[in-house]
Amino acid sequence: MNKQLVFFGVLIVVGLTFTFGYCARRGEFQMLSEQITSVDDVKNLFPKTPQEIADKTEVYIKQAQAVVDAIIAVPNENRTFENTAKALDDLGSRSNLSTMATLYELTEMVYPEKAMRDAAHAAREKMKAFSVEHISNNKKLYEAFKAYVQGNAQTENLNAAQRYFLDETMKDFKRAGLELPEDKLVIVRELKKKLQKLSMEFDKNIAEDNRTITATHDELKGLNDEFIEALKQTDDGAYILGVDYPTVFQVLDYCSFEPTRRRLAEAFKSRGYPVNEQVIKDIIATRDQLAKMLGYASYAALDLESQMVKSPEKAEAFLKDLYAKAEKKKDTELDALIEELPESVELTPEGKIKAWDFSFLKNKYKQKHFNIDEEKVAEYFPMDYTIAQLLDIYRQFMSVTFKEGPLSGMWHDDVKLIEVYSKDGSQLYGYLLLDLHPRDNKYGHACHGGIIPALQLPDGRRLPDVSVVIANFTKPTKEKPSLLKRSEVNTFFHEFGHAIHALLGATQLGSHSGTAVKTDFVEMPSQMLEEWLWDKEMLKKVSKHYKTGQPLSNKMIDNIIALKRYDSGSSITRQIMLAQYALDLFKEGADKDPTEILKKLVAHMQPRIENGPHYRLFANFGHLTGYAAKYYGYLWSKVFALDLFETIEKEGLLNPEIGQRYVTEILSKGGSADPNQLLKNFLGREPRQDAFIRDLGIEAN
Repeated sequence: MNKQLVFFGVLIVVGLTFTFGYCARRGEFQMLSEQITSVDDVKNLFPKTPQEIADKTEVYIKQAQAVVDAIIAVPNENRTFENTAKALDDLGSRSNLSTMATLYELTEMVYPEKAMRDAAHAAREKMKAFSVEHISNNKKLYEAFKAYVQGNAQTENLNAAQRYFLDETMKDFKRAGLELPEDKLVIVRELKKKLQKLSMEFDKNIAEDNRTITATHDELKGLNDEFIEALKQTDDGAYILGVDYPTVFQVLDYCSFEPTRRRLAEAFKSRGYPVNEQVIKDIIATRDQLAKMLGYASYAALDLESQMVKSPEKAEAFLKDLYAKAEKKKDTELDALIEELPESVELTPEGKIKAWDFSFLKNKYKQKHFNIDEEKVAEYFPMDYTIAQLLDIYRQFMSVTFKEGPLSGMWHDDVKLIEVYSKDGSQLYGYLLLDLHPRDNKYGHACHGGIIPALQLPDGRRLPDVSVVIANFTKPTKEKPSLLKRSEVNTFFHEFGHAIHALLGATQLGSHSGTAVKTDFVEMPSQMLEEWLWDKEMLKKVSKHYKTGQPLSNKMIDNIIALKRYDSGSSITRQIMLAQYALDLFKEGADKDPTEILKKLVAHMQPRIENGPHYRLFANFGHLTGYAAKYYGYLWSKVFALDLFETIEKEGLLNPEIGQRYVTEILSKGGSADPNQLLKNFLGREPRQDAFIRDLGIEAN
C-alpha cells in the first residue's frame, strides 16, 4: 500500500484551500506570487531565521486584514467579481499570508533546526487563528460576498469557472456556519481555533517522534552488510534502528530474527503514543461538537457533503461493496502465504499471522513463487537514473521540458531543483523542489505540496507554480548510489504526478489551481500514472543495474508484472479498513475509544492478522487531521484512475496526442469544474468501475 500524504496548503478559507500566496489592492503592496521570475526569487521565499518568521507573520496578517476591510467597505451597488469574489479568492489562495502559512508548514516538516520549526509552529497558530476569526468565520465578509452573489453577479457577464466559484463558495460559507446568529458563531469560531491547534499538535507529535531500538549484529540476521554498516552505533557497539521508512521497511522485509522485527514494528506503530491518544480523542469530540453546531448529524456528514461522494452512507456503501468483492481473494492469498512458513515465522496459537511477520512472509513468498527478491530488483533502480527516466516519461507524454540543477542555500544540502517548461521551452510552468532523503525530525511520509499556485492572468501572462516533493529514500553510500525499491519508484512517480497536476493546472482563480480539487478526486491523476510502472516497456526504460548498466531482463519484468494481483485482496481490504476507520472515528458521537473501534474493525476485516497490543494507529495515522473522514478517497479516485488509464493505454503510454488531451480536459482545469463532468468529457461517457475490478483480479459480482 502506498500511503502518501498530499498537502495543498494549511489555512482553510470557507472551504477553499490557502495554497501559498497573497493578495492586496494594487498599489499598496505586491503579492509574492507575482514576483517569481527566477530561481533566486524562489530561494528568497524561504525563511532564514526565527525572527524573520515572527516579523513577516505580523506584516502579512496586517496586510490580510487590510484586504478584508477593503472587501467589506465596497458599497453593495458597486460590487463586481473583481473587487469582491476575486479579491476573496486571492486572499485565500495566493496572498502573502497564505504563501507564508504554507511555507511555515513546510518549515515545520523539513527544517533541521528546532528553533525554526518552533517559530514556524507558533506563526502558523497565529495565522490560523486570524483566518478563523477574520476570514472563514467573518460574518461581515460573508454578507459582502452574499450581497454580490445575490446582486450584481446576477447580471455581470461571468464565465463558467467564475459561476462555479460563486456557487461552491456560497455553499462553503453556509457550511462554515455563517448563517448562524452571532452568539453561536462565536462558539463555532472557538471550536475551529481549537481544532487548528489540536491538528497541528497531532502532526508535530508524529514528526518529532524519533524513537529507536538497538540490536546486536546477530539480531540483524538477513540484513545486508551495507545496510548494517550504515547504521549508527551506541558506545557499546549495538546498532541503532530508527522508525524512518527506509529502516523499517528493510528490517520488516529482510531481518530473519523475529524479535527484532517485532520490536521495531512495535516502535513504528507506537509513534505519537501516548500523547496523541488524548489529542485524537479531543479532535473527535471537538469535531463532533462543531458538526452539531452547524446542523449536521456527524463530522463525517459535514466533511463529505462537499465531496464527490456527498455522504458517509454512500462512502460506506462503496467500501462495503468493495470489501465483499475482495474478501474471498484476500483469504485465498493468506492461505497460500501460510502453506509453507519460512524459518522464523510462526503463527499464533489461533492460527493468525503476526503483523510484524507479514512483510517478511510476503517477501519470502515472492522470492520462492515469483523468483523476485525486491532487494535485488532495487539494484536496477539507482535513484538518479531512474528519476531521470521517470521524468522523461512525463516529458514525452505531457510535452514538457525539465531543466535540473543544484540549489544551494536552502534548508538542507539534499534539496534539488527542477524547472519545468513547455516542450519548446518558451513557457515557464514552474519550479519544483525535491527533498528526498530521511533525517531526524523530517516529515516521515512522502507528499507533494504546492507553495504558489499556477495562474492564468487576464493579460495572457502565466504565473508559475512553486511546489515541493518530499520523500524518504535511502541515502547513497560510498559503495552504492541510492537504490529505490519498486514501491519507492512508484512513490516518486505518484508524488510527481501531483506536482505535474499543480504545474500544468494554471487556472483563472488561485483556489481552482492544479491540485485544488475535491479531496476524493485529487488522488486520481497520480494513481493513474502509477499504472505506467506495470508496463513492460516502461519498466525496461526506467531500470538500469547500478553496476552492469543493464535494464531488467524480460523474465524479471514478466515476474514483476505477475506480482500485480498476487496480494491485491489483502492490500485492498487493508485500505478499506483504514478508510472505514476514518469514517467510524468521525461518525456521530463525541466520546469514542479509538482503540476499541480499531479492534472491532481489525476483527472484522483482518481477522487472520495479529497486531499485538502495540497497534496504535490512532496515534500516527496522519491522514486523520488532513483528510479526516475522507480517506476513502484513495479508493474512490482509483476507480476513475483505472478507467482513464485503460482509455489512454489504447492510444499509447507515450503518445503526446492523448497526453495533450488529458492535460487539456483534466489537469489544466484544476478545480474549476465538477470532476464528474471532467471525467465524462474525457471518457465520452459516464465513468465505470469495470477496469478497477479487473485490475484487482477479483470477481465483479
